[in-house]
Amino acid sequence: MIKDKRAALAFRIAATLIAAAGLLDLLGVFGGAFHPGALLYYTAQSNILVIVLLVILSARTAAGLINGAGITPSYYPRFEMICVIDILLTFCVFWVLLVPYMAGEYYLWTFSNLAVHAITPLLCLLDYILFSESGRLKRRDIFYVAVFPICYVVYSSIIGLSGYVYSISQADGKPVRFPYFFFDFDRIGALAFAYIGGLLVFFFGIGWLFYHLDSKVRRAPATESTSSD
Repeated sequence: MIKDKRAALAFRIAATLIAAAGLLDLLGVFGGAFHPGALLYYTAQSNILVIVLLVILSARTAAGLINGAGITPSYYPRFEMICVIDILLTFCVFWVLLVPYMAGEYYLWTFSNLAVHAITPLLCLLDYILFSESGRLKRRDIFYVAVFPICYVVYSSIIGLSGYVYSISQADGKPVRFPYFFFDFDRIGALAFAYIGGLLVFFFGIGWLFYHLDSKVRRAPATESTSSD
């Protein structure tokens, strides 16, 4: 990891500004029209989660520079890992599941779309790789990564079943009550549970990978110390 707090602060402030600009553009603020409905999507909410994380990290890093506290810019590595995986879901689902249905659309290459679906997730991952201290994760963190998306599925389902309409489908002319096709119960029925289950498996798999790599780093110093005796 990089221990330079000045580098970490500069990176985190820049990442916060880019992430905030992408989210505001997605919400239509820069175009002069606010679209509050966009806040109901996992994309917007996961980006808000990352912005909150980056603001907290920036503030703690700045305080550490001023007070001279701590020797690294690593703060809340377990929470950061959870945020990284939650935002990586946005990255993976969009580019793997949704883009094939959007081929050729100009929207794919706009700043707002690239920011919320690619740049912000990658910046969050890069911050974790560069500035987060290894050896801090716990096994139960593998399961914590699913808390945020499960809460999203539950509340989105409640909103949809309550009658909220996102749009009118061009294919069948019926209201779209759920934000993503893979848990649109009106159209795919019980298959939605298979999609949700698959995404949970993906979450746990990525969480286990992060934990496994973190554990290897934690064990490495002990191994080196033993071999040198």
